[in-house]
Amino acid sequence: MKKLRVSMDTWFNKLDMQWRALPVQQQYNYLLYCFLGYLILTIAVILKVWYDTGKSDSRLVIEHIENPVVKKKESAISIQD
Repeated sequence: MKKLRVSMDTWFNKLDMQWRALPVQQQYNYLLYCFLGYLILTIAVILKVWYDTGKSDSRLVIEHIENPVVKKKESAISIQD
């Protein structure tokens, strides 16, 4: 476990050094693109939820849960008869 932690720390340090080596404008652009992607994804999810809730007939049907094992046994008995 300690070996894993050490390898992860070195990997994160390597990534941090690569990030710091980038020019500030390029860092800004990467952050801007990531934020825009996140924003588009968030808007898409909100629109999908809004569409699905508006589409539903807002009726909740409550039924008993049937045991599928019992159903299989009953159908097997009727087939054998």
